[in-house]
Amino acid sequence: MTSQAPPQAVPAPPDKRRYVRDMFSAIAPRYDLLNRVLSLNVDRAWRRAALERLEWRSRPQGRYLDACAGTLDLAALLGGSQGFLGTVCATDFAVPMLRKGLAKSAGKPIGTAAADTLVLPFPDASFDGATVGFGVRNLMDLDAGFREFVRVLKPGARLVMLDCSTPVNPVLRALYLTYFRRVLPVIGRVVSGHPTAYSYLPESVTDFPQPAELEQRMAAAGLGRTGHQMLTGGIAALTWGVR
Repeated sequence: MTSQAPPQAVPAPPDKRRYVRDMFSAIAPRYDLLNRVLSLNVDRAWRRAALERLEWRSRPQGRYLDACAGTLDLAALLGGSQGFLGTVCATDFAVPMLRKGLAKSAGKPIGTAAADTLVLPFPDASFDGATVGFGVRNLMDLDAGFREFVRVLKPGARLVMLDCSTPVNPVLRALYLTYFRRVLPVIGRVVSGHPTAYSYLPESVTDFPQPAELEQRMAAAGLGRTGHQMLTGGIAALTWGVR
């Protein structure tokens, strides 16, 4: 019986940027399958909740950004929403993820761009709203990312972030962390074939600020009317703010 390597620690900048890009590029072929399996398919409901918080219906003809778009789940959901008359620009710096999701954009008003969220290739005040699904905790510099969102959003535009969190309830928290640290890495490694991607995930979540701190940092970057909502007992969270 061979011994297993310890979980991969979250890389430090600038190695984190390269690691995250290479990791997501490698797991792109199985990323959607793993999302459904590991979340027991609840991630679909979380994305619908994120779009409700975006309040896009107040600007149905607007231009929206989906940053760290991955395989375009959020972008496709918004672009295909009944009554949506605008456009969605989906960005990610892991190009294989964007390519994997292209089929979801067929017939929808979605464009894609290979771009780092810290250096978005758009003019100031370009978007009527923005979403990020499971992406901000992977940024090399979280506060710089918030400032970049402030730059590209129009006044009054809303940023909505969906990401994993950790439950406050001690019993649920203990069960969740056991699953997250022991079961999820094994399933992820077997299905994805990547040796460390699903060990990195629990590390990145436990090191990520809780929503209350995220609100403070968003406010410091220039976002107002911040708020958050815990989902499914706190295993995921929505956090938002207005430019």
